[in-house]
Amino acid sequence: MSWAGWASLSALFAGATAILVKLGIQSVPSNLAMAIRTSVVVILAWGLVFLRKESVPLASLSPRTWTFLVLSGLATGASWLCYFQALSLGPISRVAPIDKLSFVIAMALGVLILKERVSWQVALGGAFIVGGVLLTLWPNR
Repeated sequence: MSWAGWASLSALFAGATAILVKLGIQSVPSNLAMAIRTSVVVILAWGLVFLRKESVPLASLSPRTWTFLVLSGLATGASWLCYFQALSLGPISRVAPIDKLSFVIAMALGVLILKERVSWQVALGGAFIVGGVLLTLWPNR
């Protein structure tokens, strides 16, 4: 499958995640709900590593790899903590669009840090995302 196919599946599962979290978080604290979800993700991830025989000695990973993967894990954890708390307090129709601003932030960081080039079409798509988020936050009257 191409990267676009995998990205489409990612979007599908991420969309389903919001609904599943909202249904599951109704009677438990958001941090407990996130801990349960994270535990499932950890079991799934290690299961895939061993099933696909992708395990390597962890000591063989470079300090740079460790640093960025740990920082990524911390950022993911912080994102999930905030997302679960937001979903426990607000409607999916308002929380999820704001969360999707991550695309615009990732794109900007890719340009600034990784020196990636962004076409006008991608920049316009990012602007549409920002516009869409602003529309979802417009006061209902």
